[in-house]
Amino acid sequence: MTRRSCAIYAVGIVCASLLVVGIGLIVTQVFRTMMHNRLKKEIVLVEGSRVFESWKRPPPPVYMELFFFNITNVDAFLAGEKPRVTQVGPYTYRQYRYRANVSMVENGTKVSAYNTKSFVFLRERSVGDPSEDTITTVNIPAWAVMNKLKTSLWKASLMSMWMNSIGSGLFTTRTVDELVWGYEDPVLARLASTSPDVDKIFGLMAKKNGTNNGEFVYHTGEQNYLDFGRVVTWKGQSQLTFWTSNQSNSINGSDSAFHPLLDKKERVNIFSPDLCRSIYMDFEKDVEVKGIPAYRFTPPRSVLASKEENPANAGFCVSPKECLGTGLLKVSPCRKGAPVVASFPHFYLADEKYVAAIEGMSPDIKHHQTYLDINPTTGIIVRANKRAQVNILMEKIGGFVKTRTLNETVIPVMYIDESVVIDDASVARVQKLLLIVNLVSNFPLIIVGLGAIMLAVFILLLVRARKQKTTSEDDTSYTPVSGKEKEDPQNGTYIGLTPKVDAQA
Repeated sequence: MTRRSCAIYAVGIVCASLLVVGIGLIVTQVFRTMMHNRLKKEIVLVEGSRVFESWKRPPPPVYMELFFFNITNVDAFLAGEKPRVTQVGPYTYRQYRYRANVSMVENGTKVSAYNTKSFVFLRERSVGDPSEDTITTVNIPAWAVMNKLKTSLWKASLMSMWMNSIGSGLFTTRTVDELVWGYEDPVLARLASTSPDVDKIFGLMAKKNGTNNGEFVYHTGEQNYLDFGRVVTWKGQSQLTFWTSNQSNSINGSDSAFHPLLDKKERVNIFSPDLCRSIYMDFEKDVEVKGIPAYRFTPPRSVLASKEENPANAGFCVSPKECLGTGLLKVSPCRKGAPVVASFPHFYLADEKYVAAIEGMSPDIKHHQTYLDINPTTGIIVRANKRAQVNILMEKIGGFVKTRTLNETVIPVMYIDESVVIDDASVARVQKLLLIVNLVSNFPLIIVGLGAIMLAVFILLLVRARKQKTTSEDDTSYTPVSGKEKEDPQNGTYIGLTPKVDAQA
């Protein structure tokens, strides 16, 4: 066997081996499984893990934009006309988040922490000065007191007369700072003098700057990667007590961390202390953020659907008579009885009647949809917008004369748009991790690719060897060496010989 033949056989053997091994690894997914198991072990909420420090102190900046609805026809509305509002904003704050008092519990299978937030106003990203700009809106403290007294006609009548005497009406004009961070309300101040549990300061975010909303306990994900970041208890409770069914009171999902290897078919559950409930999101579409692939999850209409449209939401009715339509959630049970109603901005995904009842509403998916863009491999949020609107339910209340002309109307007060986009330093780390995951997971494809290349080389060598063999056979066939060959008419072809000459002749 020649050296060339040995080389061809060697290439063939290597080619066959690479193809068989590569295809076998693809079918069994050994490398992919190995890489996924590694991710499950590394993405856990324990000291020294790949994500623990960024979980404690999230690096990407979070911005909170506040938009207010300024009521421009108060007198006409009280006379029976449709309320007219204009949107004012944004007033933008940089939100700083970190988890304090982090400690491992239950042998390291769970971790407890307090989510602390602080806010710094950003004038360059805002429409005006919140200490000077004023907004005419619903007098929320007055409506909270009126709603609390509506079951007692004589108490309501006395409060109505006293409110009239101090000039406290159904609407108020306050600066943005007062509405957000708090002001002393005369009605609350009067009640606080006799009821210590009443706070005389009211603000939509009063006492929330530099504070937390209670202790959370989370699963670390060590026992089951699907539990990574899932809330176990909030304020020491595994169930809420605000609603009328166990399903509505359940604490499901995470507040900001999601398990790796996310699937499009999964339903992402989120627990929101601000809404006093858990909500869910479904996959909407594939997106890309700064070169990182992500799945976009959004809350469907069914999350805030009416009990008729989604019977599972019946437990969120404060009472059978206090159950609003699709797109609204009355959160008075966790707002000290105030008639506060939550919705998406501009009543996005809500019944059309709520949009039509207010002049100035224009729901738009681009500006009012809540969404999460999550990298499915790592579970990291690469972009998000959390949007929620605060409304007040206004209606006739017995004993309060000023409400006699009112029909049940949900008045928008303001909405919050919290946004975050992954920072460049985190992008570099995620892309490096994804590169490693892809290389290792796709290593069998590399082997198959090499096998395919070797197959091409093997075929080329076979073709060349066959051509050379054909040429060699053609070279060894007989051909005349001289034109002196003659043909003998009797004996055929012969080669003529020169006769020998005698030297003596």
